[in-house]
Amino acid sequence: MVNIRRTRKLKDLLENREKNEKQEPTEQPLEQTETGMVSGTLDHDIHYLKTMFQQSSDLVYRSFQIGNQQDGQLIYFSGFVDQKTLDSAIMKPLLAYQDNTESGTMFSTHDMDAFVLNQVFSVGKISTGRKLQDVADHILSGGAVILIDGVPQALFISATSREQRAIEEPTTEAVVRGPKEGFIENIQTNISLVRRRLKTHRLKVKPTKIGRLSQTDIAITYIDGIVDPDLIEEVQQRLNRIDIDAIEESGYIEELLEDNPYSIFPQMLNTERPDRLVGHLLEGKVGILIDNTPFVLILPITFYEMMTASEDYYGRYMISSAIRLLRYLFLLIAIFFPSIYIAVTTFHQELMPTNLLFSVAASRENVPFPAIVEVFLMEISFEALREAGVRLPKPVGQAVSIAGALVIGESAVQAGLVSAPLVIVVAITGIASFMIPSYSLSGGIRVVRFGMMILTSILGMYGLLLGGFLILIHMARLRSFGVPYSAPIAPLHVSDLKDVFIRVPWWAMIKRPQETAKRAPQRMKKFLRPHHHSKRKH
Repeated sequence: MVNIRRTRKLKDLLENREKNEKQEPTEQPLEQTETGMVSGTLDHDIHYLKTMFQQSSDLVYRSFQIGNQQDGQLIYFSGFVDQKTLDSAIMKPLLAYQDNTESGTMFSTHDMDAFVLNQVFSVGKISTGRKLQDVADHILSGGAVILIDGVPQALFISATSREQRAIEEPTTEAVVRGPKEGFIENIQTNISLVRRRLKTHRLKVKPTKIGRLSQTDIAITYIDGIVDPDLIEEVQQRLNRIDIDAIEESGYIEELLEDNPYSIFPQMLNTERPDRLVGHLLEGKVGILIDNTPFVLILPITFYEMMTASEDYYGRYMISSAIRLLRYLFLLIAIFFPSIYIAVTTFHQELMPTNLLFSVAASRENVPFPAIVEVFLMEISFEALREAGVRLPKPVGQAVSIAGALVIGESAVQAGLVSAPLVIVVAITGIASFMIPSYSLSGGIRVVRFGMMILTSILGMYGLLLGGFLILIHMARLRSFGVPYSAPIAPLHVSDLKDVFIRVPWWAMIKRPQETAKRAPQRMKKFLRPHHHSKRKH
């Protein structure tokens, strides 16, 4: 009985082995052929692609023949390619080549290299490849692929076409004087906007891809000869370290690259303006362009550079300097004004003039809440109105923000929930936060303001001073890709102070910033200050 069972098991094993040997090679699982090459057997290669892209109804397989005997396939995603380009520059020349081909002549790899690439197709960018995975990647990137039976090589054709919005003025960085065009969601268009402003071979663009599923295109831009090579290497290493399924916006990259992920202050500048990116590239910075987003990252960055606006460099230097000083004044107001109100009304009433003290005391006589609750109630309401105005449709959002602030403020004062001076304090604080040029920095300042309010409600003016010192200590320790966040104040670079709190004339900004442009510190020639040359008598 044992021998009979063994004989049956052996017979079953032999039958299973014969069945496996009779299976066609095209029936192998996809995992076994992922790293394979283009075989030259059209059925096998098409099976690989159909297995990989199964249930992808937008993938088009366009069959054709060469010399009435050799089959081929044109493969592409219908929404990615320019159909007119495929018809006029690919299929029409290919069919004409078919008519001129002798019926007994087989198309070969030599024909693809020597004839088709150089004489048949009229599209700008054509290449060849032998890996099946490269074929799939090219299709996913928006290109078209030609596979021909008997040719162990694929033809990659760039005929990408995707819908995109027009170049228009940035919504987050509007200017009165200056360029009115901003980045869009197409990385190639964004690169062209930069190259139009820097017509030099020293502008370098290093492409890479991030995201296991999204394969998002990333471009590192810099000016060779100005930027520090160590900075480029550091940026490349940090990008190569990222292993994530998808990148949907530049904020993903920003959080994965910054030096201190626990800091409330942004350590990279995001901008929609090509002119602002170019200005920083000329100072030895690096730009990171990400496909599918109009926001470009600039690094390294300092706190004082985030307090500058593009328009500072387009207007007259005296007016720009005055506006910049006003900006720093309102920065202090945005951080400390509500905290000062809490400290003075709760702990240090002697700091107010007598008449002002009587007025404030009279307005708060019927308010049932302490100052900290009163301020928190109004600040949170103001932030909620601001967020609602951003999220709602633009016409409705503006009306809600303005009407909501007026109605709620007036109603709260009449109901005795808050005092009238506090409404003025909250309104001025909100206006002050709008003056910060960088939206990401403005968000950080708003959070810091709430922390300062809590400290002041516990310790009074001592809490205000303690919070201020903690902010300064944190900024002094913070780094952006190795560059001190508080430079050029700490460490002090006297020559760089010409573009911090004020802006000196352009003819006086001879040197680039010392921290980022050590290789090429000279920006322009000396002695360019305008002076009168005319000898005409008046």
